[in-house]
Amino acid sequence: MHYVNNPPNPWLKHTVEWLGEPPEAELEVFEETETRSIITRNNSPDVGFDYSVNCYRGCSHACSYCFSRPTHEYLGFGAGTDFERKIVVKVHAPELLRRELMRKSWQGDQLVFSFTSDPYVPLETHYRLTRRCLEVCLEFRNPVGLVTKSALVRRDIDILLRLSEEARASVFFTIPFADADVARALEPFAPAPDARFKAMRELSEAGIETGIGIAPVIPGLSTDIPELLIRAHEAGARHAFMTILRLPGSVAPYFEERLRERLPLKADRIISRIREAREGRLNSSRFGERMRGHGEYWKAIEQLFRIHARRLGFNKQAERGAYFHNEKTFRRPTLQGELFD
Repeated sequence: MHYVNNPPNPWLKHTVEWLGEPPEAELEVFEETETRSIITRNNSPDVGFDYSVNCYRGCSHACSYCFSRPTHEYLGFGAGTDFERKIVVKVHAPELLRRELMRKSWQGDQLVFSFTSDPYVPLETHYRLTRRCLEVCLEFRNPVGLVTKSALVRRDIDILLRLSEEARASVFFTIPFADADVARALEPFAPAPDARFKAMRELSEAGIETGIGIAPVIPGLSTDIPELLIRAHEAGARHAFMTILRLPGSVAPYFEERLRERLPLKADRIISRIREAREGRLNSSRFGERMRGHGEYWKAIEQLFRIHARRLGFNKQAERGAYFHNEKTFRRPTLQGELFD
């Protein structure tokens, strides 16, 4: 059997093969000090926001389906276990963000944390980069949105509440599975679904706008959409979205191997349903198509989501992208020198 525990990086010309058992993987942290910018512009019609901030590269939540895995290959790493165990920390992220918000070209659009990694990976407990970036956004009254799987976001309720009052802040928890065993199989080191719903409730009760992202929806496996929406509504969420599973590049073989290893009795059916929803393929890379499925089976999933989301009252005040907002509360701090000018 050919294993793809860490698929070979297609950008490298040679690989190393271990004789015997491979060495035990341990977490490695790389501090990136030469980052030139921190705000990333999104040009894809598939994503409902324009600008994002990523303080970390890689994610120790180890979600086997994560579409961001191939971004690690640009660093010379692999998209498999390297993505989970070799974490790059942008240690100057808050300073870079402050510099970029001071530029006259910045108009105060909403910043979403994060897109290619979770803003609350466990290392955030030590580095506090996401929190410090939120503090910068508060100083500039720049609207923010957060997408996370982590209950660590509760630590920042104080600053998120102030952002909600002076600009705008929303927190979306991605919770694709209600079943804890399924979640543990495919996102082994992410907080359990119950922990995410508990954090959602705490933020909602504090007065912070919350939502649920049922993402990714995995055809043949995601059967608990109504339950997820009900639990999110009970936890105070008033926004919801869903997206289909994406398996770009090296993610496809890695996901399939993890799936067959951890859910062997369901694997064939799931792979078959994914292909059915992707017109015979495991993935679509076409802009405008990447987040959507095809066929009657996928239409039934979309209809199930729409019916229950409408019944529960989700997304009543949807704007562009349905979930993220661009209200102009932005201001630049007045520098002391400018007062005399």
